[in-house]
Amino acid sequence: MPEYQTHEHDVLVIGAGGAGLRAAIEASAAGVSVGIVCKSLLGKAHTVMAEGGIAAALANVDERDNWKVHFADTMRGGQYVNNWRMAELHAKEAPDRVRELEAWGAVFDRTKDGRILQRNFGGHKYARLAHVGDRTGLEMIRTLQDHGIHQGMEVHMECTILTLLKDGDRVVGAFGYERERGRFKIFRAKAVVLATGGIGRAYKITSNSWEGTGDGHSLAYHAGAELIDMEFLQFHPTGMVWPPSVCGILVTEGVRGEGGILLNQDGRRFMFDDIPDLYKAQTADTEEEGWRYCAGDRNARRPAELLTRDHVARCIVREIKAGRGSPHGGVYLDISWIKKKIPNAAEHIKRKLPSMYHQFKQLADIDITREPMEVGPTTHYAMGGIRVDADTQMSRLPGLFAAGECASGINGANRLGGNSLSDLLVFGKRAGEFAAKFARSNKAGRVDPEQIEAAARRALEPFDHGASAGPNAEWPYQIQFDLQEMMQDLVGIVRREDEMVRALDGLHKLSERAKQVAVRGNREYNPGWHTAIDLTNLLTVSEAITRSALERKESRGAHFRDDYPNKDAASGKVNVVVWKAPDGTMQVRREPIPEMRSELKRIIDEMK
Repeated sequence: MPEYQTHEHDVLVIGAGGAGLRAAIEASAAGVSVGIVCKSLLGKAHTVMAEGGIAAALANVDERDNWKVHFADTMRGGQYVNNWRMAELHAKEAPDRVRELEAWGAVFDRTKDGRILQRNFGGHKYARLAHVGDRTGLEMIRTLQDHGIHQGMEVHMECTILTLLKDGDRVVGAFGYERERGRFKIFRAKAVVLATGGIGRAYKITSNSWEGTGDGHSLAYHAGAELIDMEFLQFHPTGMVWPPSVCGILVTEGVRGEGGILLNQDGRRFMFDDIPDLYKAQTADTEEEGWRYCAGDRNARRPAELLTRDHVARCIVREIKAGRGSPHGGVYLDISWIKKKIPNAAEHIKRKLPSMYHQFKQLADIDITREPMEVGPTTHYAMGGIRVDADTQMSRLPGLFAAGECASGINGANRLGGNSLSDLLVFGKRAGEFAAKFARSNKAGRVDPEQIEAAARRALEPFDHGASAGPNAEWPYQIQFDLQEMMQDLVGIVRREDEMVRALDGLHKLSERAKQVAVRGNREYNPGWHTAIDLTNLLTVSEAITRSALERKESRGAHFRDDYPNKDAASGKVNVVVWKAPDGTMQVRREPIPEMRSELKRIIDEMK
């Protein structure tokens, strides 16, 4: 076996977004050696794009808020298929994680008396999102990075992991390569934390960065871990659809939280047409009351634009399909109308939503203080992911932990806005804490050279195909393009069995094509090779989404079946579990959700 550069750590964290950095900080604080591997440069993780805020029941704006209300909101938003223990821990611990972030230097927006300011967001009963304008994720990464880099952790930037290394069932490290030079690297570790983020790049229109190719989901699945809830994929209702220079870019829910309204081509506010019974008591039935809520009236009910993301997204699709959409296949989101309500509205918008204003002015020449935006659903967030223990974040494989978007459980069928950032902090901290405990309790495992050589051979096969490629060669960009088009069309926001069966057949054909994918050139600075390697992960998560969506024959949360439009109250409260069989095929099963503790049931009943 060639001599590959080898790094040894007690805990290896794969991913340097919010969850990865928080895990690394906690593990370092426990006194173990920590290494972080990131696919991009440190500070470039997709977490920086999170805009709206961090959901935590601090009760700074409304003293009625507490962890019990937050827990009930999260469970209701997730349609009660959440891991209730994770939802409980999240609601209880999020305030401390936010205060901790503040102590480490995060500069939050403030109330008049100096406390952390909180804003309204969809699905949350009270103003709950601690924020930094609309740049909260950027401030989170800056703070965690600045604090964490002094803890002694070693950072391996621009490195992609190809496979997890195992000693029996235990995960004992990872094997990857430097993206810049193409050189292979071995990472030996007593414990590994996956914090690789989402899977949006399996779709044509997405708010996700180029890194969101499902790496952690795929690495864990092929190593033998289970995935759950993969059918629940959140399409954020407001991504830009025009002009092309900003297509797919997210328009934060904070725009609606500050008073933005959704209009069809006739200028009508269509969200009043369909308010679910579950939310009627909390939703304003007049435009005036909805505005008062956004303006800070704690006794007013929230506007219909702040219903859960799955519902808002489907209402937008309904308008588009009915021919009432905007000229470019979306609807209008208008924050500029508030000039009718407050003086100096333009300055107010620029102060509250600085990134939104500058981003769209610079990239699209749209002035959101004067004109509406054209928006539509964009693939945004995966509720599904690696199955982990609620308290420790360890998967069913000893030594393998996961946190953040690549883990699953807390969000159930639909994530509430802002819960993602507090999820990163709460469970990133727990993953780092228990990974360090595992590392201290176990010796380093044996690294099998055959696993490494097999992974290296697979990674280099595209060059062999490229050397002998003819006029009909399969190139990685075309396969990725065809996959994204197919998933967008057949396994998108509205699903049908016949279309998903076609998608499975299409995935099989794409997988066969991917086996013959060809790249030319050499291993240095070769983006075609990187794309060829990403295909394995994209095809794996796409199949998991499709098979899980076929298995769940009901509509629940973010999963909407046109052929099964109602919830299955009798048998719907299950997790759909995906795992890799010994013969290499993907298997799916339903599993009942464990009974909730009686005191948590009482909390939900009281909140209803």
